[in-house]
Amino acid sequence: MGAQRAPADLPDGFGVAVVREDGKWRCAPMRKSALNSLSAAETELREIRSAGAVFGLLDVDDEFFVIVRPAPAGTRLLLSDATAALDYDIAAEALEKLDADIEADDLDDADPFEEGDLGLLSDLGLPDAVLSVILDETDLYADEQIGRIAREMGFAEELSAVLDRLNR
Repeated sequence: MGAQRAPADLPDGFGVAVVREDGKWRCAPMRKSALNSLSAAETELREIRSAGAVFGLLDVDDEFFVIVRPAPAGTRLLLSDATAALDYDIAAEALEKLDADIEADDLDDADPFEEGDLGLLSDLGLPDAVLSVILDETDLYADEQIGRIAREMGFAEELSAVLDRLNR
């Protein structure tokens, strides 16, 4: 798994920081650099001041998404398509951080499959079984899967408002 993209060659897509505080959802756009670097996404999410839960939803080229949830014990991650590591640095970085025992050769002819923590949002109302069903809907683009996650969790309006501001 390697670096096929130059830093200046940022993928299309969007990153949204999601905060659950005092029973209310709040969404905010993330910097474009979050789509190219997992560490940049983690840093940006850790800088958000909140007593509640914070996580990021990263849509990369509408090909796959990454859920990033920083926590004191370490960042929890979910990569919607591990095969994306062949073409995207952030996906390769996610597999490395997840300590996934997957070789590039194993990804070449593989069907898309998720890697990571399916339960990372279960305490916020998205059971791992429901997230698994959303991930299994491979006919949906990444932004559509993220939209399903937002609807299931109850922040679809907040997400839609941010995406409108980003002209998505």
